[in-house]
Amino acid sequence: TLRSRTFTSARQAAAFHGLVPVHQESGTSIQRPPRLAKAGSGRLRKTLYMAAVVATRYNPDVRHQYHRLLRRGKAKMAAIGAAMRKLLHIAFGVLKSQTPYQPRNDMPCNS
Repeated sequence: TLRSRTFTSARQAAAFHGLVPVHQESGTSIQRPPRLAKAGSGRLRKTLYMAAVVATRYNPDVRHQYHRLLRRGKAKMAAIGAAMRKLLHIAFGVLKSQTPYQPRNDMPCNS
């Protein structure tokens, strides 16, 4: 579904597919935690969810980001949502550059 439309950036693709956090605020009366936008394909989000769960264990880039967010006090589902977005960014980069994905192995990860 990334090739179904022409996106100029990975950020556009993530927003189109509903992988951006939406803040719910209204003055001082409504202060809810951010949630995923839920726009775009639910099937893609479902697929990316399972891929993100696996990537938090086996992909060094995603694992590093996931643990960094958990250390900062983010909820596990928020960190999974960020992993989903990162996977979409990776896929966009691979499609745009036509080169295989190369994980960065120089990042420390304190699991």
